[in-house]
Amino acid sequence: MTESAYKQAGVDIDAAAALVENIKPHIKKTLRPGVMGSIGGFGALFDLKETGYKDPLLVSGTDGVGTKIKIAIESGLHDHIGIDAVAMCVNDIVVQGAEPLFFLDYFATGKLDTGVAEAVIKSVAKGCEIAGCALIGGETAEMPGLYADGDYDLAGFSVGAVERENLITGETITEGDIILGLAASGLHSNGFSLVRKIVKDKLGEDYTRPAPFAAGQNLAEALLVPTKIYVKSILNALRKVGGIKGLAHITGGGLIENVVRVLPANTAAEIDTASWDLPEVFHWLQKAGNLKASDLGTTLNTGIGMAVICAPQDKDVLVQNFIQNGETVYEIGRITTRKTNPVILHGAEENWA
Repeated sequence: MTESAYKQAGVDIDAAAALVENIKPHIKKTLRPGVMGSIGGFGALFDLKETGYKDPLLVSGTDGVGTKIKIAIESGLHDHIGIDAVAMCVNDIVVQGAEPLFFLDYFATGKLDTGVAEAVIKSVAKGCEIAGCALIGGETAEMPGLYADGDYDLAGFSVGAVERENLITGETITEGDIILGLAASGLHSNGFSLVRKIVKDKLGEDYTRPAPFAAGQNLAEALLVPTKIYVKSILNALRKVGGIKGLAHITGGGLIENVVRVLPANTAAEIDTASWDLPEVFHWLQKAGNLKASDLGTTLNTGIGMAVICAPQDKDVLVQNFIQNGETVYEIGRITTRKTNPVILHGAEENWA
């Protein structure tokens, strides 16, 4: 049997169809109230009435994994990268109080390797399970000539809902409020162009060699630790405790450029960098790359993946709730009246040296 002209051109639609069948069991695990039908239609359907919201606002977010993917490709470890894609989207929308409802992924490559693609999309489904949202559709694009051999890209799109009266905007944040930090699981999914450059300059590109900052792990394993998904712990705190005035997902731009996004114009966040221990991976990057504290503070999460702002009287009960839901929590700062910079990192030069 002769190959189709399309397959001769580099696009194997039979492989794509087989991939869809292989990932269906993983997608099924993400089903939740509201999902209508199954994957494969032109558009994915979701019935918002089934979720029980009375006056909902929809909140959406889209993001990719960035050049962290290159480490997955070069090491052959694809089992967690999809969790990163989900995390980057759902963590962004939960900061407004939204419950992620569904997710769609976009996987693009030059030549479809169904084993790699299945591992990646299986990990996307795992991320959706962790976040409590449904994987209701996606796109697998095989585009010969556009990507180098073995390369792929991954992005996602999430939609969530929040009751209008429960929307978190940060507008009630005021002087004297407390800033809590929820610990990151690692580097998460930003700053990897810098990370990869430092690793290459100091250690070469052999990701199987031991990680100098993580005992018992090789470089790939240590660098590919998936982004922590904070959805369930934050939603639990919002529903069971309340008192959260503002949330900031600490991604590209670090604490300096993300906390400011939720602050009213007349307020500042003063953060004490001695209030948590800088994880070893950041110490190593700082020394190996000769990075300034400002480089760390505006590029990497420095060990804090989510900032939570609350009134002093709500701090203790929120901390306890977060701990009960598996988070490591630090009191990292306070809100003050803005005089100069909106976010001030006290002691960074000393503590991050």
